[in-house]
Amino acid sequence: MSPNKILQEIFGYAEFRSEQEEIIQTLLDGGDAFVLMPTGGGKSLCYQIPALLRQGTAVVVSPLISLMKDQVDALQANGVRAECYNSSLAEQDARRILAALHAGELDLLYVAPERLLSDGFIERLRSISVALFAVDEAHCVSQWGHDFRPEYVQLGRLRQAFPNVPTIALTATADEQTRQDVLQRLNLQHARQFIAGFDRPNIRYSVLEKQKPYTQLAAFLDGQQGNAGIVYALSRKRVEEVAERLAADGHRASAYHAGLPDKVRHQVQERFLRDELQIVVATVAFGMGIDKPNVRFVVHYDLPKNIESYYQETGRAGRDGLPAEALMLFGYGDIAISRGLIEKGSNPQQKRIELHKLQAMIGFGEALTCRRKVLLGYFGERLEDDCGNCDVCLNPPETFDATVDAQKALSCVYRVGQRFGVGHVVDVLRGSQNEKVLELGHDRLSTYGIGKEGSAEAWSSLLRQLIHRGYLVQDIAAYSVLKLTEAARPLLRGDERLVLAKPRLRVRQAMKKRGRPKVADFDYNEELFDSLRQLRKRLADEAGVPPYVIFGDATLAEMAASMPTDQEAMLGISGVGKHKLRRFGADFMEEIVSFMCR
Repeated sequence: MSPNKILQEIFGYAEFRSEQEEIIQTLLDGGDAFVLMPTGGGKSLCYQIPALLRQGTAVVVSPLISLMKDQVDALQANGVRAECYNSSLAEQDARRILAALHAGELDLLYVAPERLLSDGFIERLRSISVALFAVDEAHCVSQWGHDFRPEYVQLGRLRQAFPNVPTIALTATADEQTRQDVLQRLNLQHARQFIAGFDRPNIRYSVLEKQKPYTQLAAFLDGQQGNAGIVYALSRKRVEEVAERLAADGHRASAYHAGLPDKVRHQVQERFLRDELQIVVATVAFGMGIDKPNVRFVVHYDLPKNIESYYQETGRAGRDGLPAEALMLFGYGDIAISRGLIEKGSNPQQKRIELHKLQAMIGFGEALTCRRKVLLGYFGERLEDDCGNCDVCLNPPETFDATVDAQKALSCVYRVGQRFGVGHVVDVLRGSQNEKVLELGHDRLSTYGIGKEGSAEAWSSLLRQLIHRGYLVQDIAAYSVLKLTEAARPLLRGDERLVLAKPRLRVRQAMKKRGRPKVADFDYNEELFDSLRQLRKRLADEAGVPPYVIFGDATLAEMAASMPTDQEAMLGISGVGKHKLRRFGADFMEEIVSFMCR
């Protein structure tokens, strides 16, 4: 069977997305791959399809038990022989799965890194045919990654123990240094790299100045009637307070944080996955294991500690590719708290890294240019045109000709030898007489004091915008020094004019009350969509799986638009494969026919 045939008949999709087919072929040919693909971009198919075509069992390293369970449920619903092997299993189930592994009856086995790397398990794998290794959430390997996990570091042993087994490392969140660190630690220096980009165009990014946060949250939720979402807060106390207020106001909301008993956390997660809870208010302890595609919004009640976390957390919205919203409440008090927590750290290098990342997060919150450009620019990806789907694009700030000021700033970066950060460049521009400037002799530079008419905040804002626009880069490995890019040359020569946004000291954007948002951009019958959702919930409860394992919202919306009433038409719906057609097709076609006869 070909990869295309498996895609259509088992997973129910008509065609591959960007680079999926090439990644799959790389593994089928026995090669290694590093894959950076946005959340919801289809990373899992990149190893699941080769697992069905290569001889033996594919071993997938996954960091969270809940994530393994969700993926195994979804695979089994498609008729794939998949299991997970972890500490949550009863002894009888563990024996059954190991027996199936040794009998060659598994296509994929999901394991935690600690279990995989135990001597006994490595020896067990030596006695079977291993199709491939897949390391999910691979950024956890790197010390530069925002979610470093010590148990992941030893995964480099896999290449030593199984030198001829192809390995694929996958992540949605990794800058250049994190990527290189992952490749080195996993011994994948010769792997083909597939960088599919970071853009999630279906997510609308918005930032509000944090004033009365609960009132702002409540106003936002008025436009999210019936939709599932996550609200992130930094402290357990804040999580519980917000969850209690939401529940008192009639929302189906619960708190989730690491201080709650395991049983309670498990219940909250299960209820959310099964569409019994609308909102989970959580610390960052919640989310990595959530494979729920129909999360329609993510709210950051407090400032995230870095852009990687923000990107990953907002990426839990709209995994199905349908419209979603990400709202951040931006408060300067949050910045002071985060900075204070970082300063308490004992590792100087780690403090430097974390402070740099916090500053980039602040830059995103203060951005006066297209937020998607800022977000993608952080990861080294340049967006030529404004996105049209963020608050800055939809409510543009006032602009001014910044060409001369930009030339002054870029010239100053050059004159100080491209060896200093934002703060020092601003000091030189404004003619500061602090000890460092005088000691280095930078008061004798031609750019000293040429920007004394501007405030430190204005020059910092300008430099951040130049970073966001790609004229400057910050070298995190070298104390966040500013360096010119090739894009700066024409601007410095005067061959290019630069228009930037005027700083808005106070951003107040009313969250207007909206009607119920549609889940898809195309027209579909909303009444039928609701009926199909109710049917899906009933079938999911009977099968003991989350509703999205049956069909995703995008699939139901397409059914509610085209109203298929025979098997051929149903197979034409994205997300409906032959196995699911046999299991669920008759029920959904019956519901559609019943609706049409009303």
